[in-house]
Amino acid sequence: MRPGLWLFAPSRDSRGGSSWLVEAAAVGLADAPAGDLLIDCPGWTEANLDWLRRRGGRGTIVLTSREGHGRCRRFQEALGWDVLVQEQEAYLLPGMQRLTRFAGEHELAPGVRLLWTPGPTPGSCVLHLAAGGSDGLFCGRLLQPLGPGRVGPLATARTFHWPRQLRSLERLRAWLPAGSPRWIACGGGLGALRGEKLVGGSAWSPAV
Repeated sequence: MRPGLWLFAPSRDSRGGSSWLVEAAAVGLADAPAGDLLIDCPGWTEANLDWLRRRGGRGTIVLTSREGHGRCRRFQEALGWDVLVQEQEAYLLPGMQRLTRFAGEHELAPGVRLLWTPGPTPGSCVLHLAAGGSDGLFCGRLLQPLGPGRVGPLATARTFHWPRQLRSLERLRAWLPAGSPRWIACGGGLGALRGEKLVGGSAWSPAV
């Protein structure tokens, strides 16, 4: 997608959602304990597992909502990576090894911050990457693709709490540095983007 950023094929394990990998070395995080960042879990396939194994080194699986858990336990057991999840959804991973929970905000590494944004699910969160010249927002399902170059909050039958989701969006606007982000990566299905994968950081649309 861009230097140090990879996108996996849509995953049936997460209702057609999107999973991203941030290469630690490419964004200046090579010495950070977190290692590579796998943001939500891709489909549980031999191809995906082999590719991740071949990368070697450390890594952290960051879960932006329960919709992105997929086969997280299997990936964690196979790779030995840490898992980071907002505390409201840690109960979905009972007994998981190397599991870290966070509450309102969390700094995973220099330039890698997370914010709890409940609404799509109780433990939804976003990740802001501001390292190695990157300025991107991994928004999970807080923002959904609405059309080419356009994302916004979207109420669906699976939305946990719509008013809370809108409040989370306002909190996110206040939390981000002025002028950020330059680009947005969604955790939902990307079909509405019509071939695009990333959208500009100013592409937020009103609630639908």
